[in-house]
Amino acid sequence: MSLPASFLTRPITHRALHDRKAGRVENSLKSIYAALDAGYGIEIDVQLTLDGHAMVFHDDLLDRLTGETGPLRDKTRAALEAIALTDDGGTIPSLEKVLDVVAGQVPLLIEIKDQDGAMGPNIGPLERAVCTALAGYKGDVALMSFNPHAVAAFAEMAPDIPRGLVTSSYQAVAWPEVPGPLRDRLREIPDYDCVGACFISHESTDLDRPRVAELKALGAKILTWTTRSPQQDAAARRIVDNVTFEGYLA
Repeated sequence: MSLPASFLTRPITHRALHDRKAGRVENSLKSIYAALDAGYGIEIDVQLTLDGHAMVFHDDLLDRLTGETGPLRDKTRAALEAIALTDDGGTIPSLEKVLDVVAGQVPLLIEIKDQDGAMGPNIGPLERAVCTALAGYKGDVALMSFNPHAVAAFAEMAPDIPRGLVTSSYQAVAWPEVPGPLRDRLREIPDYDCVGACFISHESTDLDRPRVAELKALGAKILTWTTRSPQQDAAARRIVDNVTFEGYLA
C-alpha cells in the first residue's frame, strides 16, 4: 500500500478551495467545485451523524458555519443536509454527495475527525460509515486521522485504501482535551508503523522535528497542514512532498 502519485503532484486544498468572502465556505460543494475547476487535490473532514452517516464538516458544533447551534452528531443526515451554510448558499453535504461530485477527477484526502474526544479507542461508527460511502469509489483516495485508533481501524476495514496519521506539536493550548502524557506521546509519532501508515500530514510550523526527518528517511511520504502563503509553501517544500494550503493559490 502506498500513497498514489497524484497526492504528491497536485497541491491539496485545505477543506477544499474555500473563500468565505467570495461565498464559498470550507468543505462546501461550492468549494469542492472550485478546487475541481482549478485542478487541485482536495482535503475534506468528516463527522458522524445521529443515524450513522458521514457528513463533510470540520467542527463538532454547528455554530461557526451555520445558523444552528449544538453538536452535529445530534442530528440526522436528512436534517443536516437541509441546514444552510452561512455565507455560502449551499447546505452541509454528505460524504456520498462529495464523492459523486469529485468522481475521481482529483485526489481526495479524507480526515476522520476524532469522535472519542481525547484520541482514545472509542471509535468505529464513523470509520464504518466512511467505508460504506467509499464502497465502489474508483478515484484516488486516502484516509487519515489524528487518532491512531481510527487509522488502525482502517487497516481492518479498508486495508487497500492508503492511510496516514495527521500529526502535530500537540501544544497544550491547542489540545486542552487531550491529557498531557498522551500529547507527549503523540508528539513523537510513535504509532506510524503499528497502524500501517504510508504517510503523515504534519503541522507546518513543526516540520523541523527530528521524527519527521526520520520517517522521511524510512520512506514515509510527508504532507503538511496548513500553509497559508507562498512563502510558507516554499519553506515547507524544502522538507515535505506536498502541501495542504489555504488562503492563496498554490
